[in-house]
Amino acid sequence: MAELATVARPYAEALFRVAQNGDMAAWSGIVSELAQIGANPDVQAFAGNPNVTPAQLAETIASLVKSPLNLEAKNFIAMLSENGRVALLPEIAAQFTILKNASAGAADATVYSAFEMSADQVNALAGKEIWPQAEPHGRSRPVADRWCARGRR
Repeated sequence: MAELATVARPYAEALFRVAQNGDMAAWSGIVSELAQIGANPDVQAFAGNPNVTPAQLAETIASLVKSPLNLEAKNFIAMLSENGRVALLPEIAAQFTILKNASAGAADATVYSAFEMSADQVNALAGKEIWPQAEPHGRSRPVADRWCARGRR
């Protein structure tokens, strides 16, 4: 949905700027966890409960994150809770990942194949032999799709 992407963009950009000045790997982990938490239907229902205060929501979300949270991360969660933006967490994470990959010169890719691919084959795709301009920071996700073999003799 374009509206979610538009509203999430400033949050993702601000979070990315903070991560650039800190530990990008740690922030990536936190953002990934927050995306999973924000996508959870139980969390969304809890966030939509009018009897739950923003402080309670922020505290609950922070307690669900396994990674250690610094003050900036806690403030980010509190701000989203106060502004009713917890549902944006998956989109914020997606845009954060795009920004992170762009700054590292990497990209995520989905590889469609008619047959299952071994880990070695997937690694070869991400390697310098096939895509020499690619950096190893992106991820490849293989998808076996029998329709890819259609018309093959």
